[in-house]
Amino acid sequence: MADPIVLCDNLVKIYKVADLEVVALQGLDLEVTPGEVMAIVGASGSGKSTLLNILSGLDVPSAGSCIVDGNDLTRLSQGQRINYRRRIVGQIWQQSGRNLLPELSAQANVELPQMLSGVSSSQRSKRARELLELVGLAGKEQKKPTMLSGGEQQRTAIAVALSNNPKVLLADEPTGELDSVTAGEIFELFRRLNNELGLTIITVTHDATIAAAVDRTIAIRDGRTSTETIRRETTLETLESHMPAASAVIGLSSRTHRESILIDRAGRLQLPKEAIETLPFNGRAEVRIIGDHVELWPILDQVNGNGYGNGTSQNGVSLNGHNGKKEQ
Repeated sequence: MADPIVLCDNLVKIYKVADLEVVALQGLDLEVTPGEVMAIVGASGSGKSTLLNILSGLDVPSAGSCIVDGNDLTRLSQGQRINYRRRIVGQIWQQSGRNLLPELSAQANVELPQMLSGVSSSQRSKRARELLELVGLAGKEQKKPTMLSGGEQQRTAIAVALSNNPKVLLADEPTGELDSVTAGEIFELFRRLNNELGLTIITVTHDATIAAAVDRTIAIRDGRTSTETIRRETTLETLESHMPAASAVIGLSSRTHRESILIDRAGRLQLPKEAIETLPFNGRAEVRIIGDHVELWPILDQVNGNGYGNGTSQNGVSLNGHNGKKEQ
């Protein structure tokens, strides 16, 4: 198995606002293999955009480690960080105004990152035309962004992000301002770039269509990776009846995808909200290792003078996917 191109270990990011500290990431772990196409999902404030900003080199981690293509993002100097952003990662934003300079033509926008990297005029012009043709914009090289449709602007933004031949493409809600048909076309372009260039693509999205089509979807909750959803190689009907179905992630069907709870290196995990809401865990659980699986059992405490109860177990949840029942 190839070494990860992205490896985050116990990643922490703390923002200071006046006298307050906001913990955006709190011990996040993540591995991405070269050539993978994956999506990151999560509620607003979960930490997904913070993670993308760290991977892009815009933000510096507060603690932990984050290594992208051999670059330790916690240790880069300012000059090394600039070089990293120019050569290792390309980034696409949801808003076209953050991707393109309105005064420049599509070709000039694509040439700009190369110019900053010292590429000669003839080479960058050739590269820009090739990239615009690759993303389906041949013949529109001299058009400014205002003369392009929303989908064409995003295609131009993709060409800009690819200008310096990055290893990793980072996309923050790339289809958020597009209609469903155009969004599908943009993702098909991502797939083609992945197949033809071997590009690793990480996208933050709320679009269930994209999340359903990628190799893997990671959900972030409260600053940590909580679940992983992978497309099944076969539909649920052909699996053995005892195999557990996945919970849905932003509308993904358990017939086509399987969701797993992620366990970090310290052994921590996040239970699904359905389990927390359905069963009275109250902050504690009894752990039982039974054969090939682990069960968690809520405890009904009759609190004594020391603040502890008698540990009466109620119906539990099994981490192999089967509901537990109180033992007699």
